[in-house]
Amino acid sequence: MNNRSTPPKILVVEDSTANAKLLCQVLQRGGMQVVSAHNGESAIQEVEASLPDLILLDVLLPGMDGFELCQKWKSQPRTQDIPIIFMTALTDNQDKIKGLKLGAVDYVTKPFHQEEVLARVRLHLQLSHLTKTLEKQNQKLSKEVQERKAAEKRLQNLTQTLEERVSNRTQELQNTLDELQTAQVQLVQREKLSTLGQLVAGVAHEINNPVGFVVGNIKYLEEYHNDLLEHLKLYQKHYSEPPDEIQEHKEEIDLDYLVEDIPNILESLKVGMERIRKISLSLRNFSRADDTSRMFVDIHEGLESTLLILKHRLKAKGTFPGIQVEKEYGNLPQVCCYPGQLNQVFTNILANAVDALSEEVEAKQDNLNKKPTITIQTGVGTLSESEVKVPCVTIRIVDNGPGMPEEVQKHLFDPMFTTKPIGKGTGLGMSISHQIVTQKHQGRLRFYSTPGEGTEFIIEVPIQGQDDAAAS
Repeated sequence: MNNRSTPPKILVVEDSTANAKLLCQVLQRGGMQVVSAHNGESAIQEVEASLPDLILLDVLLPGMDGFELCQKWKSQPRTQDIPIIFMTALTDNQDKIKGLKLGAVDYVTKPFHQEEVLARVRLHLQLSHLTKTLEKQNQKLSKEVQERKAAEKRLQNLTQTLEERVSNRTQELQNTLDELQTAQVQLVQREKLSTLGQLVAGVAHEINNPVGFVVGNIKYLEEYHNDLLEHLKLYQKHYSEPPDEIQEHKEEIDLDYLVEDIPNILESLKVGMERIRKISLSLRNFSRADDTSRMFVDIHEGLESTLLILKHRLKAKGTFPGIQVEKEYGNLPQVCCYPGQLNQVFTNILANAVDALSEEVEAKQDNLNKKPTITIQTGVGTLSESEVKVPCVTIRIVDNGPGMPEEVQKHLFDPMFTTKPIGKGTGLGMSISHQIVTQKHQGRLRFYSTPGEGTEFIIEVPIQGQDDAAAS
């Protein structure tokens, strides 16, 4: 039986008073409310007065027979969903098939088997209830889908707005950099890092808001899907032979494919959101505003953030084979430093290595006999300051590119020195990097380069700042 606060109402349409009385007694003992009619006209009046939950309909009636009544009720929207079970003493299967084609859900034969009648009535009441429940759930799911589409539309609008803001800020940053090229090198360094940090931090913050919204809703969508799927499995388990209408709808929507594919879609959404979250975290690590104070950080996080920023330039595309990055990371302690400025050093050196390798590939094309590679090694060492040896971390960035001519090596750390075409470089990157390592961190920046073989940069940074080391 369905879960009702009031008993289901059954209409018995039977011209035999004895049969009608017997059916009423059986159904009432089964906890049902029963009304009866002895012909088609009185049956129509009963239905118009109050809709029953199920109709037991005799085929042979005086005047309008059961087939005509069934056809009439099934043609009207108000009554078409009421389950109808035919009662007949006929043994001709054609008559039974005719009744089912008219929309009846079942039939029982006379003389009645009381338990069979009660079981069939209960079964079709339950099926009717489940069908109505499923329809309500489908309507709810449809509403949720519409809400999700609206949320996706809002996310798309937010993304478009974010792209426009990033574009505007990037243009503002480019204008600022153009003005700073003629200023003192130290001022360029500070302003560039500050502006870039604010921009990237702002981008990371604005990414986090829509990502958090989507991730939060994916969790509930997955739970709702699992609940509905479990309900559907129970339905299929207990009612393995549903009515033709449900079976046809199942085939029309390809239910098996939907059940299989929705988890894949949800998993793809989660993977995509996790990737965006990692990118946002890397952007925040890369853009720490730390000009005024040191902090203890993991150097490897800075290297990974920088590689993520440059990832699009490392990928293979077209005839470009891509650049392989090999990492040989040691076991490093936390380092007291200005992480945003060290990230700028890593960016300058790695970007120059990418430029050199890309230019070599373009120049040699089919004659290139090696895989363009950048190797990053980290470890612990010591810096000699007079007679004092200071513990430090060592970062080696090695490329197998074309190397640098001796004339370039002589001026590599000079302000405004560049080998790149006008508009491609400011000549400040390596000069600023040298100042960051040597002056801001009391470290050392060296390089070795052999034309035709490649270039190696060695960055050495004290594990503790100068003041920290003295205090300890």
